Amino acid sequence: MTTLDTLALDRLDAAIDKPKYDRRQVKPGIVHFGVGGFHRAHQAMYLDSLMNRGEALDWGIVGVGVMPGDRRMQEALAAQDHLYTLVVKHPDGEYQARVIGSIIDYLFAPDDIEKVLETLADPQIRIVSLTVTEGGYNFHHVTGEFDLGNPDVKHDLASPRVPKTTFGLVIEALARRRERGLEPFTVMSCDNIQGNGEVAHKMFVAYAKARDAELGQWVDEHVQFPNSMVDRITPVTTEADIAEIRDRFGVEDRWPVVCEPFTQWVLEDHFTLGRPRYEDVGVQVVDDVMPYELMKLRLLNASHQALTYFGYLAGYRYAHEVCQDELFVAFLLDYMNIEATPTLRPVPGVDLDDYKQTLIARFANPEIKDTLARLCAESSDRIPKWLLPVIREQLADRGDDGGGDIRRSAAVVASWARYAEGVDEQGEPITVVDRLKDELMAIAKRNRSEPTAFIENRQLFGDLVDDERFRTAYLEALERLHRDGARACVENLVGR
Repeated sequence: MTTLDTLALDRLDAAIDKPKYDRRQVKPGIVHFGVGGFHRAHQAMYLDSLMNRGEALDWGIVGVGVMPGDRRMQEALAAQDHLYTLVVKHPDGEYQARVIGSIIDYLFAPDDIEKVLETLADPQIRIVSLTVTEGGYNFHHVTGEFDLGNPDVKHDLASPRVPKTTFGLVIEALARRRERGLEPFTVMSCDNIQGNGEVAHKMFVAYAKARDAELGQWVDEHVQFPNSMVDRITPVTTEADIAEIRDRFGVEDRWPVVCEPFTQWVLEDHFTLGRPRYEDVGVQVVDDVMPYELMKLRLLNASHQALTYFGYLAGYRYAHEVCQDELFVAFLLDYMNIEATPTLRPVPGVDLDDYKQTLIARFANPEIKDTLARLCAESSDRIPKWLLPVIREQLADRGDDGGGDIRRSAAVVASWARYAEGVDEQGEPITVVDRLKDELMAIAKRNRSEPTAFIENRQLFGDLVDDERFRTAYLEALERLHRDGARACVENLVGR
């Protein structure tokens, strides 16, 4: 058994691909906030691929953690010289293992805020990237405005030189660069938010202006925030994954990453101080990412929500189980074809029919074992961004037809409301994971006595409850879920 670190690289199993470059030659160029499984299976992987070509050795990643839970990642990576194993799981059972070396340091901000700030202010750092989840942008779900009432944000505005938040750290570092006559770094969001660069721009500028109007104006005018679309299914690493990697490859890795074979990154080419040549390793560098982004958010991400609550209530626990059931596949394809696709723009170079079939195949990969519990988590961040825009566009008056079909999307909302009741169809408790858990579960307990209670939450749903078509479709689905169960509700929706 080999414990992963730099000295162990030469002793690793020959089946494991290893960095082909001298990591001692790698210099920092990127600071990344939110080093989790997805970042390590995606952006860090692409950069490692470039380094294996002898490129981008001046673009090494320095990770930064700001949340209490990030300490575990810092400790795990530090013990391994910031190396980790990425294992691609193919549907036929083949596993491809590879050690990634593009992360060269990891700083836990609460331990040394000043070190993080000076790292960000260093002229070597030309990109600051983000995978901080949908909830990490601190905006109101209905108004879209930055939440200045957040206690940590209030702390940072009062004490800007000892910040707690990503906003505070980034803006303080930009202020220092401005004072020193240095060009600003580019802020590159890689989160699943429509117009993620535009959202990041708006939120960071809002924070900066709240701190200092002149500084905020400078950030608004001089800092680039490119949009991007990122895609790779990366389930949470389990103890079983760690054991399996140990048994298959003889490597002891404290926190490996497992993922599917498919990967995609579409990135707008708007950078102040240059960027790695990502296009050399398959990244689509484009002028406008929006068509690709809408495709992914409304087909892949929203489809995950379409399968997860219904699937869980029907007794399944993994995404691949749901997508090996012909009934649920028919439902997903109907949602994608009839409701989501009409809201999309043309996507250059993409065959949408092929893309949708590929999605089903990806979801059905039995090796990934993506849990429905993971996909059900943080729904209050996901549904408003991924599914509700489809409903609103389909409800919009298009002339004679009065709008498009929304029965399936409304039923997905109803399945979320039913899931939030916290008890499954066998009477077993459901562990609801959501930042609004207590509020949502309290409302969901009134579903039977007050059927519209859940969608009357205007903080999440805005005025959708006032739309008769949506309200009728939602209530019909919720009633069927209570009376007949999830499977029967889906059967009705697909006409069986």
